[in-house]
Amino acid sequence: MATALEPRGKRRIKRPRWIKEPFNREARAGYLFILPWIIGFLVFTLGAMIYSLVISFTNYDLSTNTAAPVGFSNYERLLEDPKVMTSLGNTLYYAVLSVPLEICFALLLAYLLHRIPDRGAGVFRVIYYLPKMTPSVAAASIFLLLLNGNSGAINTFLGWFGIDGPQWLIDPTWMKPSIILIGLWSVSGTMLILLAALKNVPKDLYEAAALDGAGAVRQFFSVTVPMISNALFFCTIVLTIAALQIFDQAFLLFYRDTTNAAPDAALFVGVYLFQQAFQQFNMGFAAAIAWLLFVIILLVTVVQVRFGNKLVYYEGGRS
Repeated sequence: MATALEPRGKRRIKRPRWIKEPFNREARAGYLFILPWIIGFLVFTLGAMIYSLVISFTNYDLSTNTAAPVGFSNYERLLEDPKVMTSLGNTLYYAVLSVPLEICFALLLAYLLHRIPDRGAGVFRVIYYLPKMTPSVAAASIFLLLLNGNSGAINTFLGWFGIDGPQWLIDPTWMKPSIILIGLWSVSGTMLILLAALKNVPKDLYEAAALDGAGAVRQFFSVTVPMISNALFFCTIVLTIAALQIFDQAFLLFYRDTTNAAPDAALFVGVYLFQQAFQQFNMGFAAAIAWLLFVIILLVTVVQVRFGNKLVYYEGGRS
C-alpha cells in the first residue's frame, strides 16, 4: 500500500475549452480555407497600411524612388495646405447630403418592389440592379452627356417645362449636386438589403396596427421603420464610409483631363490624395492625407455606432 510520502501519479492537465476549440479538425479546415484571404489581408491591406504610415514621415518621391525622413512635416503641412481643408469640406458636404438621399431612394425602391407580387418581382429586381453592374467609366461617360449644360438630356427635359437648367459640370454651385445625383444611379445594393429587411417584418404587426386604426403612413413609421432599423443603421454606416472615400465619380467627371482641371468645388479628399501621389509624385504627403482620412472615418464610425445604436430596435429591447 502506497504511503503518503510516495509521489502520486502524474495528473492529466485538462486544457480549457477555449484553447482546444481553435485546434480541432473543423477549425483547422476553416483556417485552411480562409488562409488565402488572411495572407492577402496581411500583405496587401495591413502591410500596405503600415508601409504608408512609415512613408508618411518621409519625403518620398515616387518619380525617383527616394525617401528622406522629415518627421512630422507632412502632418504639419496638412494644417497649412488650404486645399486639404477645402477637400475635407467638400467631402463632408457630399457625405451629409448623399447618404440620407441614397437611403431614402433605396427604401422607396425596396418598398415598391415589396408591394409587387413575387411572380413579377424577380424581373424588376434584375432591372433595378443592372445599374450597379455598370462600370464607373461607362456611367461617367453617360452622365457627361446627360448633364451637359447646353445639349444634355436633363436640361432638355427641364426646358420642356420652361426651366432653364444649370451648367451641371461647369458651375461650381452645381458640381457637388451633380455628383450626388450620379450616386443615386447605383443604390440597388442598398435597395436589396432593405428589401430583405422588409420581407422579414411580421405581417401580424400590420394586422394589429390596422385593427388599432393605423393607416398606411402610420404603419410605415410605427411598424416598418422600427422593424428595419437595424438594416437602416447598417446601410448608414456603410454608405457613410463609402461617401467619405469618394473618388471615381468626381475624378472621371472633372479631373480626368489634367490640362483642364475643374475648380476646387469638386475637389474631394480622395481626388487630392490621388493628385499628390500619382500626379505630383509626393507620396509621403499623400500617405499623410490617407491617414488623416482614416482617422476621420474611424471617428465618424465610432460616433455613429455610439449614438445611432440607441435608435435601433431589437426584439429583446433597445440596446
